Amino acid sequence: MTVHPVFPAAGHWDRLAAEYDAVAAAVAGAGPAPLIISGDCLIAGAVVAGLQRAGSDPAVVWFDAHADLHTLDSSTSGYLGGMSLRLVTGAHPEEYGNRFGLRAVAPGRAVLADARDADPAEVDYLATGAIRRLPVETVTAPPGPFLLHVDLDVIDAGEVPRLRFPVPGGPSAGDVLDACERLLATGRVAAVHIACPWLPAADEGERAIRARLLTRFTDLLS
Repeated sequence: MTVHPVFPAAGHWDRLAAEYDAVAAAVAGAGPAPLIISGDCLIAGAVVAGLQRAGSDPAVVWFDAHADLHTLDSSTSGYLGGMSLRLVTGAHPEEYGNRFGLRAVAPGRAVLADARDADPAEVDYLATGAIRRLPVETVTAPPGPFLLHVDLDVIDAGEVPRLRFPVPGGPSAGDVLDACERLLATGRVAAVHIACPWLPAADEGERAIRARLLTRFTDLLS
């Protein structure tokens, strides 16, 4: 299913809320363990909201090269995608979660895998907050059902062409897939969200690489 929301002629938070409400509705009606593929991480909150509408109370396991833990106050760029996990775990509810019915996930029920590119404010937050940060190779899930969120930029930038925010030195696609397989084997994955934050493919070769990568993930779920 492809979601086609009706966007209001209003500010960006209102427009995002319209999209995320539509995504949450689709997830709520999708049945067990849906797979959602999107262009950025912010939609993860809508996936959680959809699972909540369906009666689940999911934790989050978040694979990402970046920490995604900024707030409107700590971000120097204002890039909302860099706040995604912090928003899902309760930051700025008046702007984000309250608008589409998200009940924030308690930080202690969130696990961050990799996050090799974290800004000082995010490092400070991780040092004092309840979110657990673990290597991809040893990542484990909190108790109960959980959303498995994978930003494909968690994979070493040399394997994924034209990422918007590439970070070298990461795990291989095989390492990430192995970790996801272990998590799926728990039988507690409530949904899988794959974020594809890449620029338009420059040629057929890049499109083929991306298609093969997504196929590897979808095959894992079949």
